[in-house]
Amino acid sequence: MELAEGILRIDSFLAVTIGVLVLFVGKRLNDKVGLLRELSIPEPVTGGLLFSVLFALVYLGSGYAVEFELRARDVLLVYFFTTIGINARAADLLAGGRPLLILLAITIGFMFAQNLTGVGVASLFDLSGAVGMLGGSVSLIGGHGTTIAWAPSIADGFGIENAMEIGIASATFGLILASLMGGPIARFLITRHQLQPSAIPADPQKHDQEHDQDHQEREIQEQEIQEVGLSAAQREQGINHLDFLGAILAIHIAIILGFFLNEAIAELGLKLPLFVTCLFAGILLTNLIPARLYAAIGVHWPSRTGAVALIADIALGTFLAMSLMSMQLWTLVDLALPIFSILAAQFALAVTVTLFVLFPLMGRDYNAAVVASGFGGVTLGSTPTAMANMAAVTQRYGPSHQAFIIVPLVSAFFIDLTNALIIPFFLTTFA
Repeated sequence: MELAEGILRIDSFLAVTIGVLVLFVGKRLNDKVGLLRELSIPEPVTGGLLFSVLFALVYLGSGYAVEFELRARDVLLVYFFTTIGINARAADLLAGGRPLLILLAITIGFMFAQNLTGVGVASLFDLSGAVGMLGGSVSLIGGHGTTIAWAPSIADGFGIENAMEIGIASATFGLILASLMGGPIARFLITRHQLQPSAIPADPQKHDQEHDQDHQEREIQEQEIQEVGLSAAQREQGINHLDFLGAILAIHIAIILGFFLNEAIAELGLKLPLFVTCLFAGILLTNLIPARLYAAIGVHWPSRTGAVALIADIALGTFLAMSLMSMQLWTLVDLALPIFSILAAQFALAVTVTLFVLFPLMGRDYNAAVVASGFGGVTLGSTPTAMANMAAVTQRYGPSHQAFIIVPLVSAFFIDLTNALIIPFFLTTFA
């Protein structure tokens, strides 16, 4: 920890420690405030927003800013998406083929609508279309990373000196809106349509090896397994140190493979975030390597086990808590009116598309409701926000393995590729 030039810099170790504290504070608040539980607001969102406000008050009162070293946070993101890949089975991926294409088509259409909305609202304030783009897919669909990548060229090409501040402000408030909209939308859809989680398809290889009664018992247990967090059955069964270490070993194997995949893809000229290739690596290892091969070296592949669910919960919760607590809200005050106007229009657009386009086209079932909870994270915030929204919903209402596969594939892979083409098109056409 270092204090210099009015900035208190906190290193990775303390940042993680504070992130865990923030998570517990959020849990305490959710336990005490019934409305937060009813709306399925994720615990790290509750705690993270509270601490970001507190740090803003410290800055306004004393002039001292708090900055966190967030490298450890990014490692947690890789861990989380690797667990999603490890939990993915071929049957779920095949079943998700059509919904994946539908979600992708809706999301691409939404990107065009989002940019048109941003440009339109910006014109009401006599601002350049480039400002509207900074409040469109650059910052919302793209998130902070795309904003940081595009803001300098927008500033130079269109004479917008504060392009970085506008983009970061939009991305930050979009993250907040995305965190708050997912749970209430899912709760509305689930209660209104009386939706229930569907049964998980049986694994044919295991079916041949089990008696009918044992198979039925296993199938019932699998229906209760959460993609993130422990189910009631897993809590009763318990997790020992070997279960935990076996899951860590499997995650590390997948991350190593994901790293080499990332390097190979980079050599082809395509740059993807590491967590995307680690997600793919987990899928490949789970579905292409026979279980007996792992057993031969004394490793039980931990797909959909309590240990993997526990690690996923820890990684996602701490990542999101650290992301939200580190937001510097005081940097956004001067840009409040145009940004809030653009974001209000974008929020209304996201809610309308979710309720009247996405949910019906995705099938009006429980999986569609869970995807709807993540759609706000995809379109207004970030992939981790989408996953946190869905985690909060599924931990309350039941699992949706399909949603946890198709949403990150669309948001973490296809969107980046599409956005890279859409942004220059809109800047050339409307700015």
